[in-house]
Amino acid sequence: MTDAELARHLANAAGQILLDLARTGPADGPKDGKALGADGDRLSNAFLMAELRRERPDDAILSEEEAPDLARLSSRRVWLVDPLDGTREYGERRQDWAVHVALSIDGRIADGAVSQPALNVCVCTAHPPALLPEATPLRILVSRSRPAACAQSLAATIGAVLVPMGSAGAKTLAVLRGEADVYLHQGDMHEWDSGAPAAVAQAAGLWVSRVDGSPLVFNQPRPLTPDILICHQARAPALLAAIAPLLG
Repeated sequence: MTDAELARHLANAAGQILLDLARTGPADGPKDGKALGADGDRLSNAFLMAELRRERPDDAILSEEEAPDLARLSSRRVWLVDPLDGTREYGERRQDWAVHVALSIDGRIADGAVSQPALNVCVCTAHPPALLPEATPLRILVSRSRPAACAQSLAATIGAVLVPMGSAGAKTLAVLRGEADVYLHQGDMHEWDSGAPAAVAQAAGLWVSRVDGSPLVFNQPRPLTPDILICHQARAPALLAAIAPLLG
């Protein structure tokens, strides 16, 4: 099984675990909100960690639900795992949550998959979808809880509309499906948040960078992605030029 195929298999399987949990509940009874999200994080993480350790025993793993192990810094291959991206949305029984599984090699994203189980959708780097045309006005996806600081000013400057949504993976898949045109985030996210979305967006031919145009770097001592911009390649120069004066 290739790395991309493994990422897809694991993201799909973890997604099914999460769907089953939301449908039937754990042994101690149905849950919602934070309790459901906590159970989902735990069960999905346990499955993904066990499978990755079995399938790729020589690789390092960085998961949201595990204590960071700095020994990973000496590894060329590091899996970036978010067992449940959008825990809040999952607990609210919305659709905009996802499972992220990605592989970085030498600090750069290599392969990965994003599963959005509530929509029965999974995209991996081996089979990226064809991109759809942009809309007018541009639709910029931002966080439901932490919209990018420059988002309102950017939208006003370029005549775009802002669309709040949960989960970095769900936002990226919305761009790939043509339901939005740009994903913009400012404010620290972690490498497990950004890794798989960056992988599938890059494989599909989208522009992926930080908001100043610099590349994303993975497997850092502090595994943070300070900001991210995902958009169509042709749109990137104008967006970066419009964002630059807003960064302060």
